[in-house]
Amino acid sequence: MKTIISLDELGPRICIIGPSNSGKSTLAQAISCKTGLPAVHLDQLHHLPNTNWVPRDHDEFLQLHASAISEARWVIEGNYSKCMAERLERATGLILLDIPTALGLVRYLRRCYSAKARVGALEGGQDRVNWEMIKYITLVSPANRKRHRVLYEESKLPKLLLLTPKEVKRCYKCWDL
Repeated sequence: MKTIISLDELGPRICIIGPSNSGKSTLAQAISCKTGLPAVHLDQLHHLPNTNWVPRDHDEFLQLHASAISEARWVIEGNYSKCMAERLERATGLILLDIPTALGLVRYLRRCYSAKARVGALEGGQDRVNWEMIKYITLVSPANRKRHRVLYEESKLPKLLLLTPKEVKRCYKCWDL
């Protein structure tokens, strides 16, 4: 059975990465509620509020990202590989949620038909079934997952790799989230 490191061991700046719909936002929010670490959802920094996922100007996003990671304490979820190195340089801990692609796709479809507000959702945005997102989850994410795994393996940070919903649930229980 996999050893789960404590939230204290992950430190005051936790970076959560993984494929779309793996549970990054929900985990970040749960850790935030437990520890008081501010939760930062990178999708909210990258996209303009009250739009249908329209990206901000790239330089504006990078400035918001730099401001967020300059803080002393945070739990940040999201990938955005163009600024991953800076984020990991400041991080004190790393969590990789690497759930199967098929599960991510099912979760995406489920959230598109849910009336319930989603943790980490874009203010004023709406999740609707979108062929571009389906292609992203099924065709782009597998290559990203490989890069995330290499990044994880090379990281010297205290870290945790979670491969299944059962492992994630075990963390929630262990950390009393």
